[in-house]
Order: sequence, then structure tokens, then C-alpha cells
Amino acid sequence: MLTDAQMVDARRFAGYSLVGDTLVDDRSDLAWGVVGPIQWQTLDHRLRNLSLPEETVMAEFLTTLKGLEKAITDSSDNLDTDQAAVWKHNPNEVRDRTKLYNQHRRSMCGFLGIPPGPALGDGVARIGRA
Repeated sequence: MLTDAQMVDARRFAGYSLVGDTLVDDRSDLAWGVVGPIQWQTLDHRLRNLSLPEETVMAEFLTTLKGLEKAITDSSDNLDTDQAAVWKHNPNEVRDRTKLYNQHRRSMCGFLGIPPGPALGDGVARIGRA
């Protein structure tokens, strides 16, 4: 079974907000605003009932995602330098790393069989008219 910290990371990486002290289980009647109760219950149920091989895959997803997330913040070390000797800064580094990170987050959602949460979205840009 995933640890509490892994459960928090899985929800966060999937784009879902914190649950605080609210009980999220198969019998809860939640009112979460933009996230329907069925999504929270499905996510919680699947995370709590992984088979051993599925838990191994989830642990790999979480480890990879933590590394990708850290690489985004670590790239801030290079934002003030355009070039040093033969090394040249990739001006799109943060964007490229963020894109890869979000791609892996969506892959994890696909593995879990849940839609990406509100903080992740579906990756589609929408244009509207006013």
C-alpha cells in the first residue's frame, strides 16, 4: 500500500488539490466544487487498492515525477547566465522541462484511469469569444 506521503504526491501530480481532514472513500458524499465526488472517490479507491505490480509502477511514476519537478526548480540556477565558456544556456529549458513533467503527470493519470485534475487540465488550449 502507498504511504500517506505517496498518496499526497499522487493526488498532487494528478492535478487534484489537498483533501485536508476530509474523509475521501467509497461512501463519502463530497462537494468539491469543480471536482466531482466521483473523481475523488475513484482516485482514492484506485490508490488504496493497487495490486503489488501496480504499486511498483506507481512508485516509479512518483520517483520520476519528483525528479522532473526538481529539475524545473533547479533550472533557475541558470536563468541569470546566457553563456559561460563553451556552455550555452537553453532559453527554453524551463518550458521544455515543464512540458515533459506535465506529460509524465498525464501518463500517470492514464495509468490510474482518471482524468487529469483541475491543476493539470487536459493540455488543450481553448480560445473563446467575448
